[in-house]
Amino acid sequence: MNVEWKSLGVRARVHAALGDAARLAIVDALVLGDAAPGELGALLGMPTNLVAHHLKVLEEAGLVVRGRSEGDHRRTYVRLVPEQLAMVAGSPLADVPRVVFVCTQNSARSQLAAAVWSRRSHVPSASGGTRPAERVHPRAVKVARRHGLDPSAWRTAQIAEIAQPDDLVIAVCDIAYEQLPADARPRVHWSVPDPAPVDTDAAFEAAYDELAGRIDRLAPLVSPTVSPGAASRSRSGA
Repeated sequence: MNVEWKSLGVRARVHAALGDAARLAIVDALVLGDAAPGELGALLGMPTNLVAHHLKVLEEAGLVVRGRSEGDHRRTYVRLVPEQLAMVAGSPLADVPRVVFVCTQNSARSQLAAAVWSRRSHVPSASGGTRPAERVHPRAVKVARRHGLDPSAWRTAQIAEIAQPDDLVIAVCDIAYEQLPADARPRVHWSVPDPAPVDTDAAFEAAYDELAGRIDRLAPLVSPTVSPGAASRSRSGA
């Protein structure tokens, strides 16, 4: 019975944390991707001290954690803890023609993300890098095959040559997110650690698991662009 009361206490703290409109707005903003505290303040029109207070409450409830940027090491990003969010749903994203994943070298995380996405959603996917490598990382290829993905056609590409204005661009890399100019900054940011510096199968598996979990949560919220002809047929019952 003690274990049950402990579980109830955890759930109560989560519900209490989400019972404030400002904190719920922060959670809604983080459902799609990670953000720095300053970015949350700018997005939600909150002063810095208020953002800090609400993030502290959310951290104490286990709803969010902070991680240091792999790019600008002075910056931290806030991310949601999926296990605490089983009852939290995000706002749907309609009329998305394509999802494009970007990282620095386009050699691992973005390639894996695009491949996983293609299995989870009817919305097309692609990937690119800000400084593409000459080839895809062999361990990324190995992990892809282990999970039943086909990496045979993977090629690295420059994101500027891939992304289109209407794409939903998702940065799976702190460095790419921070280096892209403001007018080209991805709409969604996932702070997924780069497995290449560690260069072990376990690190690449961890990156795959992180990406797959995030895609599982995002894909149901994204619906594809409907062509005018298809929309007309749908309205007419054809």
